[in-house]
Amino acid sequence: MRSSTVDLVADTARAAAARRTAAWLAGGLSAAAVVAGGWLAPPDAVQGQAQRLMYLHVPAAWVAYAAFAVVLAAGGAYLIGRDLRWDRIARAAAEVGVVLTAVAIGTGSIWGHLVWGTWWAWDPRLVSTALLLLAYAGYLALRRAVSERTGAPDGGDHRVARPAAVVGVGGFLLVPVVHFSVIWWRSLHQQATVLAPQRPPIDARMGVALLLAVAAATLVAFCVVLHRVVRLERRLTADVSPVAERPLARIG
Repeated sequence: MRSSTVDLVADTARAAAARRTAAWLAGGLSAAAVVAGGWLAPPDAVQGQAQRLMYLHVPAAWVAYAAFAVVLAAGGAYLIGRDLRWDRIARAAAEVGVVLTAVAIGTGSIWGHLVWGTWWAWDPRLVSTALLLLAYAGYLALRRAVSERTGAPDGGDHRVARPAAVVGVGGFLLVPVVHFSVIWWRSLHQQATVLAPQRPPIDARMGVALLLAVAAATLVAFCVVLHRVVRLERRLTADVSPVAERPLARIG
């Protein structure tokens, strides 16, 4: 009986078509989010037009959380099943998460300058986010260092995957600290809008624009992770002996 599922990280024509479809959907959602956040949603009554940075800043932060959750899940799956494809997924997700965390810090700095009058403040949310960025940048640096020291291919050898998985799983402990820092400590940063004990009010048009932006950023990040995993597997197929890893389980 023919399977109806598609292994999205397989290097096949069917999987490539599915990835292209996802990329088109991501582009359509992104366009809708730009229109909603840039024109349809009203400016904030207090912050004015500067508040529109929310439609980039918040999705970047939220999807970075999601990317690090994938690192957690994929790292745990690798430690349990010893399948190196999970390690490659963890690496790709960490790369996306690091970039998005840097985007969140950068847009937050601009937003803070416009609203607070300063590019940086030693605020719990800012400091914890910077630590999160350093933790996962360190995760990627560890992978490279172990790969260079041992000569093992990054993403294709257990000598790299084992320590990376441990660090990737442990690093996720910083995510709840970052998110709830505005509740646990006194902070200049705006309180959480969605996952907060008491949800603050938000204009319905702003809420729709924000949801569109988060959905678009999520799908774009998903497409990038798929692309990176495929690229890693192509490189390993060309460069690494088949003895280097166990047979891969089908995902999808």
